[in-house]
Amino acid sequence: MEPEAPKIEFPCRYPIKVVGRASHDYETVIYEVFESHAPAFDRSLTQRRPSKAGTFLSLTVVIEATGPEQLAALHQDLMATGRVSMVI
Repeated sequence: MEPEAPKIEFPCRYPIKVVGRASHDYETVIYEVFESHAPAFDRSLTQRRPSKAGTFLSLTVVIEATGPEQLAALHQDLMATGRVSMVI
């Protein structure tokens, strides 16, 4: 029998890592998606990490998550940009 996944109690602070190909407007595109789903998030708390060669950029954004529906819609819209390789 598999152990049950831990339950998340909403609302909560929720970090989301977004990885995509670095470009001059990558952050702007990603922030626009976050603002449409979590307008109160603080950009200044974002952690930026470029890949060793600078080809990719990961952004870890902390939002106040309100529920699984919000997280699913955010993930879908991030992937729909065509700029995101992975959301963790």
